[in-house]
Amino acid sequence: MRVDYTPDVTGDGPSGASVDDRDVEPADLTGGWDRLLRTWFAAAVAAAVPEPNAMVLATVDEHGHPATRTVLCKKIDADGLAFYTNFESDKGRHLAARPYASATFLWLPIYRQVTVRGPVVRVPDDETLAYWRTRPRGSRLGAWASQQSRPVGDRVELERALVEAAEQYDIDDDIPVPAFWGGFRIVPESVEFWQGRPNRLHNRVRTRSVDGRWIAERLQP
Repeated sequence: MRVDYTPDVTGDGPSGASVDDRDVEPADLTGGWDRLLRTWFAAAVAAAVPEPNAMVLATVDEHGHPATRTVLCKKIDADGLAFYTNFESDKGRHLAARPYASATFLWLPIYRQVTVRGPVVRVPDDETLAYWRTRPRGSRLGAWASQQSRPVGDRVELERALVEAAEQYDIDDDIPVPAFWGGFRIVPESVEFWQGRPNRLHNRVRTRSVDGRWIAERLQP
């Protein structure tokens, strides 16, 4: 079931775009990374790729060990990629200690992948609230019910916590944002666009910020 999945792709990128299979060139990234990412995201949506805004997020734990999980990107704009979570979850604690991450979109049906790396900052409270209000009631209650990443005895215990959260609010109540919940934004300093090609000669173009300006380069596969 798809629930609450469509992100805000703020900007002037096209919507409902068809897949253009030409090779991306470094010159396509002269103006930065965000327009092309929005274009590719729209193409993934048009191609009916399942959960097109799913991205694998990599963080580093307190021992310096990498950890990955899939999260849903909720906003793509010139400032970066935003996602939301429990700040007390594993990823929340990792990012509080080491505010840097890598995230990868993989759109296999159209042979494309994008990897974004950069420092991570908290999303402002007003932006978190605006997104929170778009979430279905069940998703808002679920955020209150789940002590994310902590052990739980069984499924019944988890479902009981959801019922208890629901009992706190009447059906018409404005459920508040938990103090332990909100958004993070990855501020890109490197973005790589990958296109699958025959004979493993894949097309890879990376743009990265160097001394305040963006440069683009082709990478060998």
